[in-house]
Amino acid sequence: MRLVPWWAVLSSACAPLLLVGGWSVAAVFQGPGYDPAAETISVMAAAGASGRWVLTAALVVLGLCHVVTASGLRAAARAGRLALGCGGLAVIGMALSPVPEGSGGSLLHGWVVGVGFALMALWPVLAADGDGSAPWGLRPTLSLAACTLMGVGALWFLIELQRQGAAGVAERVLTTVQTVWPFVVVTSCLRERPRAGVQD
Repeated sequence: MRLVPWWAVLSSACAPLLLVGGWSVAAVFQGPGYDPAAETISVMAAAGASGRWVLTAALVVLGLCHVVTASGLRAAARAGRLALGCGGLAVIGMALSPVPEGSGGSLLHGWVVGVGFALMALWPVLAADGDGSAPWGLRPTLSLAACTLMGVGALWFLIELQRQGAAGVAERVLTTVQTVWPFVVVTSCLRERPRAGVQD
C-alpha cells in the first residue's frame, strides 16, 4: 500500500491548474479594465462580475481538491490533514461569499479569506513528522520553511492591499505557493513505503 492513493495525487496536481486556469479565464471575461497586478482575484468573483461563474466554479472544485488531498495524505499528522481539509472548505466558503459589486469589500468574505489563508499557511507545520524516515516534504525543517514563506507572502499581500500597490501580484504568488505545496508533499510521499502506525 502506498502512502498516498492515486486520487490524492490527482487532486493535488489539479489544484494549481484550477487556481491559475480559473483566474486566467475569468480575467478574459473581465476585460481590459481589470488590472491583475493591482486588483485581487476576488474582484473577478464579485457579484455581477463578468467572469464570476468561471472563477466561482474553479474555486469550489479547488477547495474540494484540497479536501480530497487531505483525506488521502496518510503520511501527514492528523492535525495537518485537518487544517488542509478545512482550508479547502474555506476556499469553497470564499467562493460562495463574493464581495458585493463595486464595493470595497465584505466582512464575511474577508473573514473567510483570512481563515483560509491561515489554515493553508499553517498546515505544513501541523502535518510535519519528526521521524527521520518521514517523506522529505513532511520533515519539520522544510515544513517550517514553507510555513514561514507563506507567512511572509501573507504579510506582503496585506502591505500591498493597504498601500493599494501590487496586491494582485502578491495574492497570486501567495495563493500559488499555498496551492502547489500539497502537491509537493504528495510527490515526496510517492516513493516512500508505509511505516507502522501511519494514519489512514
